[in-house]
Amino acid sequence: MVFDENQQGIVLRVRLAPNSSCCKTNGVFVDADGTQWLKIQVVSVAEKGRANQELIKFLAAELKLAKSNIKIIGGELDRYKRIEICCDKTAAAKWIEENCK
Repeated sequence: MVFDENQQGIVLRVRLAPNSSCCKTNGVFVDADGTQWLKIQVVSVAEKGRANQELIKFLAAELKLAKSNIKIIGGELDRYKRIEICCDKTAAAKWIEENCK
């Protein structure tokens, strides 16, 4: 499971790959501790927060949410990020499940 539930919605674990050829999800990555991370690729480079901004824009478009409902709560300067998404838990879980293949 690449996310945890909280009172506002979910906390998604993402392994971000900046400077890719296109924006897309790319399955699940399992680290040495056995933690699962949703792999997401973005076109922007990891300079001045550009990749983070594009990640938020991508998730907002995919989940059909306002960008203000999505915020990075951990790993802002790291490839491994924790993202809080304030939304309907079942709709977000369904999208995540479809993109973890």
